[in-house]
Amino acid sequence: MADPFGKVLVTGGAGFVGSHLVNQLVAEHRAVRVLEKPGVVTCHLPTNKIEIVYADLRDEKAVKEAAVGCGVVLHLAANPNLWARDPNEFEQVNHQGTRRVLAAARAAGARRVVHVSTESILTPLGHKDVITEQTQTTLDDMIGPYCRSKWLAEQAAREAAEAGDPVVIVRPSIPIGPGDRHLGPPSRMICDFCNGRIKAYLDGDLNFIDVKDVAAGIWAAAQRGEIGRCYLLVHENWTIPDLLRFLSEQVGHPVPRWRVPYRIALLFAYLEEWLRTHVLTGHPPMATVTGVKLTRRSLHFDGGQSRIALGLPPMRDCRQAIAESIDWFRASGHIRMPCKLR
Repeated sequence: MADPFGKVLVTGGAGFVGSHLVNQLVAEHRAVRVLEKPGVVTCHLPTNKIEIVYADLRDEKAVKEAAVGCGVVLHLAANPNLWARDPNEFEQVNHQGTRRVLAAARAAGARRVVHVSTESILTPLGHKDVITEQTQTTLDDMIGPYCRSKWLAEQAAREAAEAGDPVVIVRPSIPIGPGDRHLGPPSRMICDFCNGRIKAYLDGDLNFIDVKDVAAGIWAAAQRGEIGRCYLLVHENWTIPDLLRFLSEQVGHPVPRWRVPYRIALLFAYLEEWLRTHVLTGHPPMATVTGVKLTRRSLHFDGGQSRIALGLPPMRDCRQAIAESIDWFRASGHIRMPCKLR
């Protein structure tokens, strides 16, 4: 029997979530095409079982060609960093890039498009309650150019659905587990703690979900999602001290004693960003203004409604996912300092 979905295009398929998604699709014997920007390493993907197209999201013609012949488009590609030397990159890649992908999917006649948004845009200014599917935000609620670009990208996806395109939106929280080669902020914190580099901390909310559950949720949205609906892919509510205590139990390093006051952390982030923009241009800042400001927002979620609607199975224990990520970081050389064996 012919596959009603046909070939699946995964933009950003070499990324942390994308690579897990590609592996799940290949395990289901789906025909997969990955779109990645030129120069991205893809050797960790099952390259003998998939097609890889290299194109920049700013290249409208190349993006359009990548979607030809694909019945499903899963759009994960974005600049996920909270800081960029040129903030306009967020607008061009995250917002306008999403518009190009949506247009390419429309031109290709895709039967379903899943736009992958982010939890960073879901917390209204002054909101103190748990965030649900019904929580609404505006552009004025957004912190910094990254969040603004992702909010505008989600709005573009909503507009496409309202215009009749078969678009579904998913909003994952923080994915955790093995394979984060680019060290997103939570992974960097895990590695820094395990390497003995964290001497103080800034308090804040976190919500973790096993990266495999994010991948499964994206594919469930493609198969069963309601057009135009936004689904939360979230799981366990933590705080930064919760994470540090768990890491301490896992590796034997002490929890930092000092909590950094918010105003000092924010001042340091502004200074760091200025230095990395104008003087020390080789590396990104250790702390970003957007990241520090997000610690003042409510980032605890209830995704029960979305899990039921998508028919998702029980999600994996995030403590196990964090433990697996530690093992992976140790094996890949990101964690070098000796840790106790669990």
